[in-house]
Amino acid sequence: MLDTFIEAGKLKKLPRMGWLLRGVPHPESVAEHCFRVALITLFLADELKKRGVSINAERALKIALLHDLAEAKITDLPLEAQHYVDKKKAERKAMVDILGAEKVEYFELFREYEEEKSLEGRLVKFADKLEMILQAWEYEKAGIKGLDEFWNALEYLEQSEFHKYFGELIEELKKLKGY
Repeated sequence: MLDTFIEAGKLKKLPRMGWLLRGVPHPESVAEHCFRVALITLFLADELKKRGVSINAERALKIALLHDLAEAKITDLPLEAQHYVDKKKAERKAMVDILGAEKVEYFELFREYEEEKSLEGRLVKFADKLEMILQAWEYEKAGIKGLDEFWNALEYLEQSEFHKYFGELIEELKKLKGY
């Protein structure tokens, strides 16, 4: 178990490469990103429950905490690199290496996110995109230019099954950008 904790600690030092490649000085770490994805997931899951949606918030939080753990081994591969590397295959192998054979439950939770197989996995994917847009806005507010491509994730949010619950939130995001 200690080896897993040590491996996960690498995420605190690992910058999010998409931001780095676009000139963001001192970009957020993968761990910082994961923290806010988990926080967003918590609040969204609780809101869904209030609205009568049957969702397992604990399961969603586990998925949120695990969703980028593989990056401790393979790093945060930017989109450009993914043209040359099978990221899904690499992430799966890394998750097996990090978790070990006895942690099959956690690997399955990771797959729920990756494949959007469950309501909880899809919620974390939604939270992941929402977090990325918020981070782009924060960098833009600090004067960083050339981050428009990250706002393309709004389309994912708008087409998501969660739009009917969080449409107002998505509209607020669009207003931040001036859409």
